[in-house]
Amino acid sequence: MSGPGNEALKQQPPDQQQRRDWAWPFWPVVPLYPYGRRRTLRREIIKDTVWVFEQLQGIFYVIVPIRMTVICLEGGGLLVYAPVAPTRECIRLMRQLESYYGPVQYIVMSTVTGIEHKVFVGPFARHFPQAQVYVVPHQWSYPLNLPLSWLGLPPRRSQYLATDSSQSPFADQFDYALLGPVRLGFGPFAEVALCHRASRTLLVTDTVMAIPAEPPDVLQLDPYPLLFHAREHGLDPIHDTPANRRKGWQRIALFSFYFRPGPLQVLGLGEALREARQAPDHSLKAYGGVYPFRWQDTWQQSFEHLWRGGRPFVAPVLQMLILNRDPNMVEAWVNRVAQWQFERIIPAHFEAPIAAGPLLFRQAFDFLGVSDDNDGSPLPTADVALLQQLEQTLSQRGALPPRP
Repeated sequence: MSGPGNEALKQQPPDQQQRRDWAWPFWPVVPLYPYGRRRTLRREIIKDTVWVFEQLQGIFYVIVPIRMTVICLEGGGLLVYAPVAPTRECIRLMRQLESYYGPVQYIVMSTVTGIEHKVFVGPFARHFPQAQVYVVPHQWSYPLNLPLSWLGLPPRRSQYLATDSSQSPFADQFDYALLGPVRLGFGPFAEVALCHRASRTLLVTDTVMAIPAEPPDVLQLDPYPLLFHAREHGLDPIHDTPANRRKGWQRIALFSFYFRPGPLQVLGLGEALREARQAPDHSLKAYGGVYPFRWQDTWQQSFEHLWRGGRPFVAPVLQMLILNRDPNMVEAWVNRVAQWQFERIIPAHFEAPIAAGPLLFRQAFDFLGVSDDNDGSPLPTADVALLQQLEQTLSQRGALPPRP
């Protein structure tokens, strides 16, 4: 019996019931756009086997998909990796899957670092009281480290993932490998890669991703952020075309990975405010007309270098600030994951699924410099200038350990 498939894209103005279904009242805990209203898009990746649930999040319209993955277990039931905000809409879509494939049995909290992934696990788990919650070890919180129950996880059914994946209750269907902890001054980095053998699907959170050339479907539900960043200056009106959506998305990708890419000029406050007074839209939605950016013509070359034809890669911030602090440990993890037989990767952000197997996965970590198959494609110096400054500053202040 075939279950529910994809949700259709709907861009018409929402009615009152839809607004309630999209509401997420706890958004002040992680005050990211779109704040208290999160839409959910469900996509079926492998029929009756693998689904992704996508929402979006960002700062100042620099928005990206955030994704959880649901896998149907042999014999019935579901495993959920990296939950998203459990809005009414999200839970309704999950109940549809449960009605066809059985209840949620396992929920995996897949990382220790990304609060945007951790904050939803407890609220999500409360909707599925029969599910066991498995957590990546070395969890930490700021300013005090708290027990799992104090982080909102159900105390009697939450436990850390065992180092040996054969000890897990889903070991007959999944392999997993724990990365980390990579010791940092502010807290460790760790996450779990989970491989579903039957579908040949690898799940990761932040370690590997790829950029689609076109804006993801979940961002097309409300294209305003894409069009906001497609402008050349604050005096340009918002004009909705496929080309502008694509341009806005590609610039958002550069913001997301480099924070301040080389081709970007940021205006001074005075100049930005003077321009804003002449802007066609002074609404709160348009940030009062403030658009303090200028893009040089070379921005498309920067995007092409980052995109690399949609191949998987490791985000520059992880390359330069985190994973290079313990390259041998990371390389051992990469080698272990590359032993599995998978043909697609589903990360928690950007493109999914990525058509990639162990070879492309391994090549994404060539920057570590511990293997012999480096493809000779270093990150452009101008694009990573801000990250280099951050690395120097954080190292001087003891927030980053020295490179080995």
